[in-house]
Amino acid sequence: MDMEKVTIEMTSPVDDTRAYARRLAAQYVERGDPTGWFEPLYAAAGRGEAVVPWADLEPNPHLVTWTGSRALSGAGRTALVVGCGLGDDAEHLAGMGFEVTAFDVAPSAIEGARGRFPGSPVHYVAADLLATPDEWRAGFDLVVEIYTLQVLTGEARERAVARVSSLVAPGGTLLVIARARLDREPAGEMPWPLTRDEIESFAGHGLDAAEITDFHDDEDPPRRRWRAEFHAAG
Repeated sequence: MDMEKVTIEMTSPVDDTRAYARRLAAQYVERGDPTGWFEPLYAAAGRGEAVVPWADLEPNPHLVTWTGSRALSGAGRTALVVGCGLGDDAEHLAGMGFEVTAFDVAPSAIEGARGRFPGSPVHYVAADLLATPDEWRAGFDLVVEIYTLQVLTGEARERAVARVSSLVAPGGTLLVIARARLDREPAGEMPWPLTRDEIESFAGHGLDAAEITDFHDDEDPPRRRWRAEFHAAG
Protein backbone atom coordinates (compact mmCIF):
# COMPACT_ATOMS: atom_id res chain seq x y z
CA MET A 1 0.00 0.00 0.00
CA ASP A 2 1.31 3.43 -0.99
CA MET A 3 1.05 5.31 2.28
CA GLU A 4 1.42 8.65 0.45
CA LYS A 5 -2.00 8.06 -1.12
CA VAL A 6 -3.71 7.71 2.26
CA THR A 7 -4.44 11.08 3.81
CA ILE A 8 -6.31 11.33 7.11
CA GLU A 9 -7.33 14.67 8.58
CA MET A 10 -6.50 14.95 12.27
CA THR A 11 -9.17 16.40 14.56
CA SER A 12 -6.62 17.93 16.92
CA PRO A 13 -2.81 18.06 17.39
CA VAL A 14 -3.19 15.05 19.68
CA ASP A 15 -6.29 13.03 18.85
CA ASP A 16 -7.18 11.34 22.13
CA THR A 17 -10.35 9.68 20.85
CA ARG A 18 -10.95 6.71 18.55
CA ALA A 19 -11.93 8.99 15.67
CA TYR A 20 -8.52 9.09 13.97
CA ALA A 21 -8.01 5.33 14.25
CA ARG A 22 -11.49 4.70 12.88
CA ARG A 23 -10.98 6.92 9.88
CA LEU A 24 -7.59 5.40 9.21
CA ALA A 25 -8.96 1.86 9.47
CA ALA A 26 -11.86 2.66 7.16
CA GLN A 27 -9.61 3.97 4.41
CA TYR A 28 -7.28 0.98 4.48
CA VAL A 29 -10.10 -1.57 4.70
CA GLU A 30 -11.79 0.10 1.73
CA ARG A 31 -8.55 -0.38 -0.23
CA GLY A 32 -8.43 -4.08 0.63
CA ASP A 33 -5.57 -3.75 3.13
CA PRO A 34 -7.09 -4.77 6.49
CA THR A 35 -3.87 -4.51 8.52
CA GLY A 36 -2.08 -1.66 6.76
CA TRP A 37 -3.44 1.06 9.03
CA PHE A 38 -1.65 -0.07 12.19
CA GLU A 39 1.77 1.23 11.17
CA PRO A 40 0.64 4.79 10.35
CA LEU A 41 -1.37 4.83 13.60
CA TYR A 42 1.61 3.81 15.75
CA ALA A 43 3.91 6.09 13.78
CA ALA A 44 1.58 9.06 14.34
CA ALA A 45 1.39 8.20 18.03
CA GLY A 46 5.18 8.07 18.20
CA ARG A 47 5.29 11.61 16.82
CA GLY A 48 2.77 12.77 19.42
CA GLU A 49 0.09 13.38 16.78
CA ALA A 50 -2.35 10.65 17.85
CA VAL A 51 -2.90 8.00 20.47
CA VAL A 52 -3.35 4.25 20.12
CA PRO A 53 -6.77 3.74 21.77
CA TRP A 54 -5.94 0.35 23.28
CA ALA A 55 -2.42 1.20 24.51
CA ASP A 56 -2.93 1.66 28.26
CA LEU A 57 0.78 1.15 29.06
CA GLU A 58 -0.02 -1.62 31.53
CA PRO A 59 -0.91 -5.28 31.19
CA ASN A 60 -4.49 -5.97 30.19
CA PRO A 61 -6.42 -6.40 33.46
CA HIS A 62 -8.37 -9.38 32.14
CA LEU A 63 -5.12 -11.14 31.28
CA VAL A 64 -3.78 -10.38 34.76
CA THR A 65 -6.95 -11.76 36.34
CA TRP A 66 -6.82 -14.90 34.21
CA THR A 67 -3.16 -15.67 34.89
CA GLY A 68 -3.59 -14.95 38.59
CA SER A 69 -6.62 -17.25 38.91
CA ARG A 70 -4.62 -20.15 37.48
CA ALA A 71 -1.36 -19.54 39.34
CA LEU A 72 0.47 -20.13 36.06
CA SER A 73 4.17 -20.87 35.97
CA GLY A 74 5.92 -20.23 32.69
CA ALA A 75 9.11 -22.05 33.57
CA GLY A 76 10.20 -24.15 30.61
CA ARG A 77 7.21 -23.03 28.53
CA THR A 78 6.81 -20.78 25.52
CA ALA A 79 4.25 -18.04 24.97
CA LEU A 80 3.23 -15.95 21.98
CA VAL A 81 1.49 -12.56 22.21
CA VAL A 82 -0.52 -11.65 19.11
CA GLY A 83 -0.60 -7.98 18.18
CA CYS A 84 1.62 -7.09 21.11
CA GLY A 85 1.54 -3.32 20.62
CA LEU A 86 3.86 -1.61 23.08
CA GLY A 87 4.66 -4.78 24.99
CA ASP A 88 2.90 -4.72 28.35
CA ASP A 89 1.17 -8.11 28.04
CA ALA A 90 4.36 -9.72 26.77
CA GLU A 91 6.34 -8.36 29.71
CA HIS A 92 3.68 -9.65 32.12
CA LEU A 93 4.08 -13.18 30.77
CA ALA A 94 7.87 -12.91 30.77
CA GLY A 95 7.67 -11.96 34.43
CA MET A 96 5.91 -15.27 35.04
CA GLY A 97 8.82 -17.17 33.54
CA PHE A 98 7.55 -17.81 30.02
CA GLU A 99 9.91 -17.63 27.07
CA VAL A 100 7.93 -15.01 25.17
CA THR A 101 7.73 -14.10 21.52
CA ALA A 102 5.61 -11.02 20.82
CA PHE A 103 4.74 -9.68 17.41
CA ASP A 104 2.91 -6.80 15.79
CA VAL A 105 2.32 -5.87 12.17
CA ALA A 106 3.48 -2.31 12.92
CA PRO A 107 7.28 -1.90 13.04
CA SER A 108 6.74 1.33 15.00
CA ALA A 109 4.96 -0.66 17.71
CA ILE A 110 7.85 -3.11 17.94
CA GLU A 111 10.33 -0.24 18.10
CA GLY A 112 8.26 1.32 20.86
CA ALA A 113 8.12 -1.91 22.87
CA ARG A 114 11.87 -2.41 22.63
CA GLY A 115 12.44 1.19 23.66
CA ARG A 116 10.16 0.90 26.67
CA PHE A 117 11.71 -2.36 27.89
CA PRO A 118 15.45 -2.29 27.12
CA GLY A 119 17.15 -5.53 28.07
CA SER A 120 13.86 -7.42 28.07
CA PRO A 121 14.02 -11.19 27.49
CA VAL A 122 10.99 -10.94 25.20
CA HIS A 123 11.67 -11.59 21.53
CA TYR A 124 9.86 -8.71 19.79
CA VAL A 125 9.35 -9.12 16.07
CA ALA A 126 7.40 -7.40 13.30
CA ALA A 127 5.06 -9.88 11.63
CA ASP A 128 1.61 -10.00 10.08
CA LEU A 129 -0.99 -12.20 11.76
CA LEU A 130 -2.43 -13.04 8.36
CA ALA A 131 0.95 -14.38 7.20
CA THR A 132 2.78 -15.66 10.28
CA PRO A 133 6.11 -17.51 9.81
CA ASP A 134 5.74 -21.21 9.05
CA GLU A 135 8.10 -22.11 11.89
CA TRP A 136 5.59 -20.72 14.40
CA ARG A 137 2.95 -23.29 13.49
CA ALA A 138 1.99 -25.38 16.56
CA GLY A 139 4.95 -23.77 18.30
CA PHE A 140 3.70 -22.19 21.54
CA ASP A 141 2.43 -23.57 24.82
CA LEU A 142 0.38 -20.42 25.44
CA VAL A 143 -0.99 -18.08 22.77
CA VAL A 144 -2.58 -14.82 23.92
CA GLU A 145 -4.84 -12.84 21.58
CA ILE A 146 -6.28 -9.65 23.06
CA TYR A 147 -8.22 -7.04 21.05
CA THR A 148 -6.70 -7.89 17.65
CA LEU A 149 -9.62 -9.77 16.12
CA GLN A 150 -12.02 -6.98 17.04
CA VAL A 151 -10.18 -4.52 14.80
CA LEU A 152 -10.39 -6.89 11.82
CA THR A 153 -13.55 -7.64 9.92
CA GLY A 154 -14.98 -10.01 7.36
CA GLU A 155 -12.64 -12.42 5.61
CA ALA A 156 -9.62 -11.00 7.40
CA ARG A 157 -11.15 -11.91 10.76
CA GLU A 158 -11.86 -15.45 9.58
CA ARG A 159 -8.27 -15.85 8.38
CA ALA A 160 -6.98 -14.47 11.66
CA VAL A 161 -9.00 -17.02 13.66
CA ALA A 162 -7.46 -19.84 11.63
CA ARG A 163 -3.94 -18.41 11.96
CA VAL A 164 -4.18 -17.87 15.72
CA SER A 165 -5.47 -21.41 16.21
CA SER A 166 -2.62 -22.86 14.17
CA LEU A 167 0.00 -21.38 16.51
CA VAL A 168 -0.99 -23.41 19.58
CA ALA A 169 1.29 -26.35 20.36
CA PRO A 170 -0.12 -29.80 21.16
CA GLY A 171 -1.36 -29.68 24.75
CA GLY A 172 -1.20 -25.88 24.65
CA THR A 173 -3.67 -23.15 25.55
CA LEU A 174 -5.16 -20.21 23.67
CA LEU A 175 -6.59 -17.23 25.54
CA VAL A 176 -8.80 -14.81 23.60
CA ILE A 177 -10.17 -11.56 25.04
CA ALA A 178 -12.41 -9.40 22.87
CA ARG A 179 -15.44 -7.17 22.85
CA ALA A 180 -18.70 -9.11 22.64
CA ARG A 181 -22.11 -8.55 21.07
CA LEU A 182 -25.33 -10.46 20.51
CA ASP A 183 -26.08 -11.73 17.00
CA ARG A 184 -28.98 -9.28 16.70
CA GLU A 185 -26.87 -6.29 17.71
CA PRO A 186 -25.17 -4.20 15.00
CA ALA A 187 -21.38 -4.36 14.79
CA GLY A 188 -21.17 -0.58 14.97
CA GLU A 189 -17.86 1.24 14.57
CA MET A 190 -14.37 -0.14 15.01
CA PRO A 191 -13.64 -1.99 17.25
CA TRP A 192 -16.20 -4.44 15.90
CA PRO A 193 -17.36 -6.82 18.68
CA LEU A 194 -17.39 -10.58 18.14
CA THR A 195 -20.54 -12.69 18.23
CA ARG A 196 -20.71 -15.98 20.11
CA ASP A 197 -20.43 -17.88 16.84
CA GLU A 198 -17.24 -15.99 16.05
CA ILE A 199 -15.65 -16.62 19.44
CA GLU A 200 -16.65 -20.28 19.27
CA SER A 201 -15.19 -20.62 15.77
CA PHE A 202 -11.74 -21.33 17.22
CA ALA A 203 -13.11 -24.77 18.09
CA GLY A 204 -13.47 -25.40 14.37
CA HIS A 205 -9.70 -25.24 13.93
CA GLY A 206 -8.52 -28.16 16.03
CA LEU A 207 -9.05 -26.63 19.47
CA ASP A 208 -11.46 -27.52 22.26
CA ALA A 209 -13.34 -24.81 24.14
CA ALA A 210 -12.47 -25.09 27.84
CA GLU A 211 -14.27 -21.96 29.05
CA ILE A 212 -16.10 -19.09 27.33
CA THR A 213 -17.14 -16.28 29.65
CA ASP A 214 -19.46 -13.44 28.65
CA PHE A 215 -18.93 -10.58 31.10
CA HIS A 216 -19.11 -6.82 31.57
CA ASP A 217 -15.94 -5.02 32.56
CA ASP A 218 -15.62 -2.15 35.02
CA GLU A 219 -15.18 0.62 32.45
CA ASP A 220 -17.53 3.59 32.47
CA PRO A 221 -19.81 2.69 30.80
CA PRO A 222 -19.21 -1.06 31.18
CA ARG A 223 -18.20 -2.94 28.04
CA ARG A 224 -19.37 -6.43 27.24
CA ARG A 225 -16.49 -8.80 26.57
CA TRP A 226 -15.53 -12.40 25.89
CA ARG A 227 -12.83 -14.23 27.78
CA ALA A 228 -12.34 -17.58 26.07
CA GLU A 229 -9.89 -20.37 26.81
CA PHE A 230 -9.20 -23.14 24.30
CA HIS A 231 -6.95 -26.18 24.50
CA ALA A 232 -5.15 -28.16 21.82
CA ALA A 233 -5.07 -31.93 22.07
CA GLY A 234 -1.80 -33.15 23.54
